[in-house]
Amino acid sequence: MNTPPPAHEPSIQVMGRMFALINVLASHREPVALKEISEQTGLHPSTAHRILNDLALGRYVERPSAGHYRLGMRLLELGNLVKARLDVREAAIGPMRELHKLTHQPVNLSVRQGDEIVYIERAYSERSGMQVLRAVGGRAPLHLTSVGKLFLAEDDPQRVRAYALRTGLAGHTRNSVTDLPTLERELIRVRNQRIARDNEELELGVRCLAAGIYDDQNRLVAGLSISAPADRIEESWLDALRVAATDISHRLGWSET
Repeated sequence: MNTPPPAHEPSIQVMGRMFALINVLASHREPVALKEISEQTGLHPSTAHRILNDLALGRYVERPSAGHYRLGMRLLELGNLVKARLDVREAAIGPMRELHKLTHQPVNLSVRQGDEIVYIERAYSERSGMQVLRAVGGRAPLHLTSVGKLFLAEDDPQRVRAYALRTGLAGHTRNSVTDLPTLERELIRVRNQRIARDNEELELGVRCLAAGIYDDQNRLVAGLSISAPADRIEESWLDALRVAATDISHRLGWSET
């Protein structure tokens, strides 16, 4: 298995060799023999052995048996520190601004809290020609919003029925989904398309498109949505919306594999 080289070679040679060794170990689930490590990195066995032993001193590498190596627990500890600092809002703000530049419409970041979504960030400008109706910190029922439908689509049927019973599926407009069978059919479409829509269900004159944001455990943690006047929303925005949501997910550690 060939390990791709770093995007930029480090200025200190031993650092480049260390990165190569760590990348090889990261590409294997089981401990790797020194001979195989040497072959994959192109390093002389004595050189690889010396660097691996130094990494073992810092717990970056472990030696479970003679001549075999694997990644060490120190990397897990450091990874958890990085993960703890990850913030979905911080990860999203750049892609949100780029998406807004493309669409010239408000772009929203929302998370689930109980039976509602909460807007935690928004990228917009006066040029959108649409009054910002939902401020940061605002809330809305799950079944009436595009992002809320993403979260409901992640739930099993029993939890969806329980949500419907708790909330009564109260509507806000004539387009609101207010019965369970219709909601269930809508959620099937969401699961199949990985895109959710609000067709003037929360506010008349406003339509939305949404895509999910996932973390390193493949959990849906937020939704990215575009809001626009009902007569201006464009299906052509879907690709850019998916790309932006995927970009944010990658920043949170999500991987397609």
